[in-house]
Parts: sequence; structure tokens; C-alpha cells
Amino acid sequence: MSDPERELRVSKIRNGTVIDHISGGQALNVLAILGIDGSEGVGVSIGMNVPSDKLGTKDVLKVEDRELSQGEVDVLSLLAPEATVNIVREFEVVEKKRVERPERVVGLLTCPNHNCITNQDEPVESAFEVVDDGVRCEFCGEIVREDIGDHLAVH
Repeated sequence: MSDPERELRVSKIRNGTVIDHISGGQALNVLAILGIDGSEGVGVSIGMNVPSDKLGTKDVLKVEDRELSQGEVDVLSLLAPEATVNIVREFEVVEKKRVERPERVVGLLTCPNHNCITNQDEPVESAFEVVDDGVRCEFCGEIVREDIGDHLAVH
């Protein structure tokens, strides 16, 4: 049973997206995916490293007046494979879905291999195959297993 004095209390949003069960410490990378840096006037609530029975700790984001694109959800699945995305309209959750890892992501990550053609002055968009323990560059084969958020093309 939860202790009311220790519960996280964040006000409801009228319209927007609530992203729950983000891996602890990844909320700021998720905001980077969404292109939210505080300058656009979008209301954002962040809970970081909140206790979670399932994950140990988790992050929670509430973004007002914004619904995620499929591309955003795809990259979110790489950073937070356990995340749930709730669409809120008029204070009610109208859609709730778990993220699903795509087979590949295009143009959303940068390859860490400086010699990769995607990092040269060539008109080539990055493409990564999603593998069990990370992502593999389709051009040079470089595998990213940890800190995928550090390779976001939107940084």
C-alpha cells in the first residue's frame, strides 16, 4: 500500500501526451527527441528517478498540447522499451499504448563511426537496424548498445 505522504503528485493535463515507464534518467533524452528545449512555450512536467516496482526507478513526462509522431515513438522505444504512451484529451486518457521496437530507424540517430559514409559530406541519411541489444548501422555495421540517447540526430 502506498504512503500518501510519499506519492508523486503532478497535476493532470487537459490535452497532450503522458509518457510513463521511461528508463530512469532518460527523460531529458526523450525531450530532445521531441525537440522540446523550453523555448516553444509547451507545458512540460518531468518526474525523474521516481520509484517503480517494475523498473526500480523510472521517469515520467507530461507534455501539454502535443501528440507523438510514429517516428518519435519508434526512437522512444529504443531509449525506453518499457514505456507507455497515453494520449489525453479533455483530461481523459483516450488512447494508451506500449511502445514497440521498430525493425529499423532512419534519419533519427547518428553513427558513432566517424569514417561512416553518413558522417561524411555525402547526401546519405543514417539508417540503423534494430537488433536485440541495440542498433546496427546499415552502412558500416557499427553497433550501439549503450547510451543510444547520445546518438540522437536531434541533439
